[in-house]
Parts: sequence; structure tokens; C-alpha cells
Amino acid sequence: VQLQASGGGSVQAGGSLRLSCAASGHTSTGYAMGWFRQAPGKEREFVSAISWRGTKAYYAPSVKGRFTISRDNVNNTVYLQMNSLKPDDTAVYYCAADRTYVGTAERYEYWGQGTQVTVSS
Repeated sequence: VQLQASGGGSVQAGGSLRLSCAASGHTSTGYAMGWFRQAPGKEREFVSAISWRGTKAYYAPSVKGRFTISRDNVNNTVYLQMNSLKPDDTAVYYCAADRTYVGTAERYEYWGQGTQVTVSS
């Protein structure tokens, strides 16, 4: 499975961005998807995850209420709608996929290349 993340950019605080993660390859079986981020000088951290059918979603406390994860299984794409962005949200955002695991740990088997999000104050 190959993952291609896109949609990053530079916005002012309070603005919005929508990240996309397109999956290709052996996507006929269901994959849970997750988003993680890594800020400069910090460890990578969990942001959000969604189950294969979209029935379960998970959020880090720091983004809950501001970010929304969703997926389009017809087009094999997962989205992360990010609203009310803060400078602390500045990071490289990575998407990840796994056939059996969905959650907050970095146990996902497949990872995308990352997309930069920069939020200025």
C-alpha cells in the first residue's frame, strides 16, 4: 500500500486546512487510517484515526473539537479537516494505514511521506 498525503500549506491562526491521504496498491481489503504529526525538535505524536468503515474515530485531546477525520472508501482517500488552527499545530503531518490496528500508537504498517502545515500567529 502506498500513501500520498497532500493539502498542507501556510495559514494564519484561526484558519482552516484540509489534508488528504490517497491510498493505492492493495486497497481491496480494509485499512484503518491514522494521522500523526511531528513538530521541529519534538517526537511524532498521534492526531487522529478512523476505522475501515468509518464507524470509529479517535482524536488527540489537543485537536478534539477542531479537527475532523473522514474517509471515502470508493476513492481510497482519508481526509483531515483542520479548523481553528493554532501555531502549535505547526508540524509535518503523516498519514498511516494498517489492516488490523486502529488507535493512537505508531503501530501502523504503512506510512506516507508527510505534508507540511505551518500556522502563523
